[in-house]
Amino acid sequence: MTLSKAARNPMTSRRAFLGTLAAGLASAATRRPNFIFILIDDLGWRDTGYNGSRYYQTPHIDRLARTGMQFTNGYSAAPVCSPTRGALMTGRHPARTGVTLHLQGTHRLPYSKLLPPPHRLELPLEEKTLAEYLRDGGYRTACIGKWHLGGAGFLPTDQGFDIGLGGDEAGSTNSFFYPKWKAKIPLEGEEGDYLTDRLTTEAVRFLHDNATRPFFLYLPHFAVHVPIEGKPDLVRKYASKPPDGGHNYDEYAAMIESMDASVGRILDALDELKLADNTVVIFTSDNGGVSSLEWKKRPVTSNLPLRAGKGHLYEGGIRVPLLVRWPGVTRPGSRSDDPVSTTDFLPTMLDMAGLPVPTALDGHSLAPLLRGRSTLGPRDIIWFFPHYSPQLGKPSAAIRHGDDKLILFYEDDHTELYNLRADPGETRDLAAEQPAKASRLRARLESWLRQTGARLPVRNPQFDPARERETGPPMGPVTRK
Repeated sequence: MTLSKAARNPMTSRRAFLGTLAAGLASAATRRPNFIFILIDDLGWRDTGYNGSRYYQTPHIDRLARTGMQFTNGYSAAPVCSPTRGALMTGRHPARTGVTLHLQGTHRLPYSKLLPPPHRLELPLEEKTLAEYLRDGGYRTACIGKWHLGGAGFLPTDQGFDIGLGGDEAGSTNSFFYPKWKAKIPLEGEEGDYLTDRLTTEAVRFLHDNATRPFFLYLPHFAVHVPIEGKPDLVRKYASKPPDGGHNYDEYAAMIESMDASVGRILDALDELKLADNTVVIFTSDNGGVSSLEWKKRPVTSNLPLRAGKGHLYEGGIRVPLLVRWPGVTRPGSRSDDPVSTTDFLPTMLDMAGLPVPTALDGHSLAPLLRGRSTLGPRDIIWFFPHYSPQLGKPSAAIRHGDDKLILFYEDDHTELYNLRADPGETRDLAAEQPAKASRLRARLESWLRQTGARLPVRNPQFDPARERETGPPMGPVTRK
């Protein structure tokens, strides 16, 4: 055999090897990351071990927290599900998309003080979604789980996803066990399957099938939304566990453990496929935990020390757990206290992928924080919920700037002002003590709502204070055109 000139020269051969190695490292460094976005339904801010619960057990979520960044002031874009999901998909505020209430949500209070404005029953097709941006950028995309942004003609596969499993306009399942879930959820299973497990199996299958190409897996679980149904063996486990910190619902705890096991299976699959080092994992909730008496006349969970829960613009309804793991970039176990919102995910993920970030967004890229910048600086985060919620929330809007938060209640036009650093539980209303600040924040909030074209609730000519909580037939919903 005759050796080449380069092979006969040790220095040339070494330089060639180093050149090849450098090229390989450069290619790995510039390779677009994969994305897995795990969205939990109705998971409260304090419903995880890493965030303080000693009753619920979440070892896999806690592992994700240790290996990524914790956002202590992570917020959902709304206090209920569909508006938050629309904001995630578009990077735009619910006031702009028109999806301001959960789909199929209706006004059932004929004698209430206000009537809600029209709202969309689907995410408009003219809104370009995160899945569409990433698919245009060469990603394989899948939505496996709850969609709740429209039915036929507005399904995940109409909005940029190559694969859509288990999701349509439905906001919940009638059961977490197969075959009962089939009455509402378009997903096959086997007798006795638990829905959280089945969705995870489909998600892991997607990872195996797409391990050699960039992918975006959106895994929006139906858990831990009602119906509150856990696996019997796990329910028995928590039934014998003493309550702690307002957490005491054994069936809900069982659901959380199954959801946590799903996270573990996803992380293990990434390790098995050797994809973990190039996959961004994001974990959060679509709104706060249910602390009202909506389900079986008992609270599902406690969000204390935060006030209230799902359906309200107090912190318990909108502050949510948020973890981001970006291997090789984000320092494991790091924390950010910057207030961030659901609208930030689309620009963040496009920025991470090296794709152009549209300018007409309400969100901001969090990539600088994930790369180690200490803060993005003060900015306004705004919520708009012009509806009555099943959890007894009232039509309202809110703004947070720095540590200050103002809530405007439309029924009587009053405002409440809180300093969240000193008073995260919103126990001391400062509006009367600091009228200038309250006036300034209200002006900023109302100016923003005018600019977006937000449609406000109106006075109800049938208002009857003696009957205002009396429910009647659905009054709508009205599709916003």
